[in-house]
Amino acid sequence: MNYFLTGGTGFIGRFLVEKLLARGGTVHVLVREQSLGKLDTLRERWGADENQVKAVIGDLTSPNLGIDDKTMDSLKGHIDHFFHLAAVYDMGADEEAQQATNIEGTRSAVNAAQAMGAGCFHHVSSIAAAGLFKGTFREDMFEEAEKLDHPYLLTKHESEKVVRESCRVPFRIYRPGMVIGHSETGEMDKVDGPYYFFKMIQKIRHALPQWVPTVGIEGGRLNVVPVDFVVNALDHIAHLEGEDGNCFHLVDSDPYKVGEILNIFCEAGHAPRMGMRIDSRMFGFVPPFIRQSLKNLPPVKRLTSAVLDDMGIPPSVLSFINYPTRFDARETERVLKGTDIAVPRLQDYAPVIWDYWERHLDPDLFKDRTLRGTVEGKVCVVTGGTSGIGLATAQKLADAGAILVIGARKKERLAEITADLEARGGNVHAYQCDFAEMEDCDRFVQTVLENHGHVDVLINNAGRSIRRSLALSFDRFHDFERTMQLNYFGSVRLIMGFAPAMLERRRGHVVNISSIGVLTNAPRFSAYVASKSALDAFSRCAAAEWSDRNVTFTTINMPLVKTPMIAPTKIYDSVPTLTPDEAAEMVADAIVYRPKRIATRLGIFAQVLHAIAPKMGEIVMNTGYRMFPDSPAAAGSKSGEKPKVSSEQVAFAAIMRGIYW
Repeated sequence: MNYFLTGGTGFIGRFLVEKLLARGGTVHVLVREQSLGKLDTLRERWGADENQVKAVIGDLTSPNLGIDDKTMDSLKGHIDHFFHLAAVYDMGADEEAQQATNIEGTRSAVNAAQAMGAGCFHHVSSIAAAGLFKGTFREDMFEEAEKLDHPYLLTKHESEKVVRESCRVPFRIYRPGMVIGHSETGEMDKVDGPYYFFKMIQKIRHALPQWVPTVGIEGGRLNVVPVDFVVNALDHIAHLEGEDGNCFHLVDSDPYKVGEILNIFCEAGHAPRMGMRIDSRMFGFVPPFIRQSLKNLPPVKRLTSAVLDDMGIPPSVLSFINYPTRFDARETERVLKGTDIAVPRLQDYAPVIWDYWERHLDPDLFKDRTLRGTVEGKVCVVTGGTSGIGLATAQKLADAGAILVIGARKKERLAEITADLEARGGNVHAYQCDFAEMEDCDRFVQTVLENHGHVDVLINNAGRSIRRSLALSFDRFHDFERTMQLNYFGSVRLIMGFAPAMLERRRGHVVNISSIGVLTNAPRFSAYVASKSALDAFSRCAAAEWSDRNVTFTTINMPLVKTPMIAPTKIYDSVPTLTPDEAAEMVADAIVYRPKRIATRLGIFAQVLHAIAPKMGEIVMNTGYRMFPDSPAAAGSKSGEKPKVSSEQVAFAAIMRGIYW
């Protein structure tokens, strides 16, 4: 048996060719000349040679598919089944492309099938041909389609109309639902349909523990089917006798609501499920013109556009959230009766769909998410870059090819570190600066801008920490002044100095090394936490002003790190801490991914606890405060003896790992 396919190298086509070859058929595949290599690769996949799968050079948008006369003569009278699968299956494609491919391409395919004298023309349409029909759309319905405003809906409807009105050879029409990956392997070739929401699910998973319930939408029922069901049904029905002129819905007879689909994939992706789903129909009492007016408000449109862009969701997809159409499939059920061809339940194969997407289709896989790809050739400023977190970060940036600018107080140490970094191959520029002195900060900014023109990444790392109970600080107001001077005023001075050039270039990123103490409200660190909290608040306000100018801020609520800054507190020698290199990895993530905040889950939990049960959070922190004493230095003693640490203190610190005590 001889077959001819348009779209044979496409997603559905490649699976259908495999089924047709299994029947012992010879398959002719329409391909552009530049796509012959792709067909060769598929032949290897199918285990077929050039005699089993024959290339027919042509083009979908040309008359008679662009097939030359000699080839057309050789095919005439020899094609038993002509499968037309080629189309634009993309909600975001432009209208002109959809018109040319879906409508004119179908017209060209019909004419070619007639010129060949094909035995049967099999048109793979779509449920989109029904438009946004409200109610149940039967297989014998066509003209009843309504709300065909979207180009994809309109062109799928019109292409089916071409077949119904113009095709003079026997034909059959198939309307698959939203086709997703293979139910056994998860294989898929592009992001479409429910896949548009996978990035949102992934982001929620990264932000929240799986057990935290979220709020979502209910939506209409989306008809989702795996490609293997569509191909198995298509292959079976195409070879039945007496079905010419019929239309078949290749759909799920028991479709899920949008909220149910999202929850199924949340579970497959180990993300929090939507514990509450809101049905938009509950807002039906609001007059349509008011809803439309609200949607058209510039702030609402801008916010919606920003969120959708961040998630990679085309705006047109939103019109299908409350999908109103159900599909009757009694003809398909009749011809499949007695076979093992059926739509599997989504929850049974969702894990392989998710796994394949995350391994092969996640847009982040196609972005250079390496530190080198982000900072190579970019001007990166690190304050306090000669020790601890700053030094470890400087080393990573130097290794990644950044134009590295480091600043610190000690001239000799700067020279030493610069030599070490240059020995690693780094492009390093060191400037002496006391970031607690505003005149020094201004001089530093001026020098950097004169020498480098701008700054791409500013890492405010230089800081001062003081661990001392308030009861021991009544006569030490300077503790609060000096922490604020360096941690807040110094950082803000640099931000305000480098920001004008960032705003002019519409590009810049500020990374502030904050503290987990800001989230936990750490006792004994009131001076330090207050200064870091001030910087956090300033950065949130600045980010809100500069968001549309691509100048971004990341706050890292850093847990306890073993650096020279904590060395005077000897008790920290006995509690778990991060290494400077581990802390620098967090900074690298901040530079590459530009999140609003990086924090440990314990830090986020502490912030949530203080928000919803502040007294409980206060009691927990007070317990730790009473368990760990002030250092001898904080209490005014010059004793350098290392304090003894009890097993209770070690256990408590291990449970609260990374929190300052």
